Amino acid sequence: MELIKHLNWRYATKKYSNRKVPDAQVHQIIEAISLSASSAGLQPYRIFSVSNEALKKQLGEGSFNTQIAESSHLLVFAAYTSITREQIAAYISYMARERGIPEGGMADFQKSLEGFLLSRPDEENFTWAARQAYIALGTGIIAAAELKVDATPMEGFDGAKVDELLGLKEKGLKSVVLLSLGYRDEEKDFLVNLKKIRIPKEEFASIID
Repeated sequence: MELIKHLNWRYATKKYSNRKVPDAQVHQIIEAISLSASSAGLQPYRIFSVSNEALKKQLGEGSFNTQIAESSHLLVFAAYTSITREQIAAYISYMARERGIPEGGMADFQKSLEGFLLSRPDEENFTWAARQAYIALGTGIIAAAELKVDATPMEGFDGAKVDELLGLKEKGLKSVVLLSLGYRDEEKDFLVNLKKIRIPKEEFASIID
């Protein structure tokens, strides 16, 4: 299984070189993220790809994660702070068009989504949306590894600053996690040549026949 080899190769890169990830590969990673599993297919989060050097530096201020500023590209995963009837309607309309379903043909599904999501408080839906973003984060990490692009998932950042600099509040979004992309600095990253350590499989997973 080639994927296992890719996952053994990757690690949470601590120091990046100055080498830039080609835009085509960044787009591939984003496309893979967009294809990630999502509850009802709603994708209640958005991705922002930042390559502007000055902006990355600003986004990294106050964080212990130097990878934010040093990365080639920084992916910001932002979840919706609330789910609205309009968002659901737009999603249903788009799905119907893409699948060639007549208008009104998805009314039952739309009603089901509205009954499930709109009956819950915004805080609960935001937590749900953030978890969906984390599923997508995992897909992004794996996609980067297949392309031999180094990636580091990060939570240690100033969320309020990220939200302000990217104008997320105005979009109804809130940043939840970051993924830096780039290429490892073979000389300065102390983790480069260390063996990858994971709990033995027989301890990690219980097989119930």
